[in-house]
Amino acid sequence: MASVQITRTYPTTPEHVWQLWTTPEGIASWWSPDGFTVEVGKLDLRPGGDLIYTMTATAPEQIAFMEGHGMPLSTESRKKFVEVSEPGRLSYTSLADFIPGVDPYDFLTVVELEPVEDGVRVTMTADAMHDEEWTQRLAAGRANELDNLGRVIDAGVRA
Repeated sequence: MASVQITRTYPTTPEHVWQLWTTPEGIASWWSPDGFTVEVGKLDLRPGGDLIYTMTATAPEQIAFMEGHGMPLSTESRKKFVEVSEPGRLSYTSLADFIPGVDPYDFLTVVELEPVEDGVRVTMTADAMHDEEWTQRLAAGRANELDNLGRVIDAGVRA
């Protein structure tokens, strides 16, 4: 199964996107897919450091999905930073330990921020998950998150 790659260009600087991606306030402003909220519990921004946050379903459709799949409405997520190269590259592993009937496993995400003429190009590449359905969910969720990041940038929110 191929990895998932999503690219967006935003009318801002790599430093601004870096702040939104690497501070608790920045992460909380856009990280969650639509219908969820995120609260950062720990952020240790260094190789080997942890990002721990709680994602909670808040919209009726997402609540129904979670309940219908036997999943809790709030889940604690853990990421471990692999590479931290401000402001151009960030990579981290995510622990997938929330899927009923699937043993926990890690998958890697690499985020590259490249200055371009009209702003910054963000390229996110994530390992495929355990099956095609969950890989497609990952792709849709990450695309939605990057759209949310664009809305935060467009609104002029600063971390």
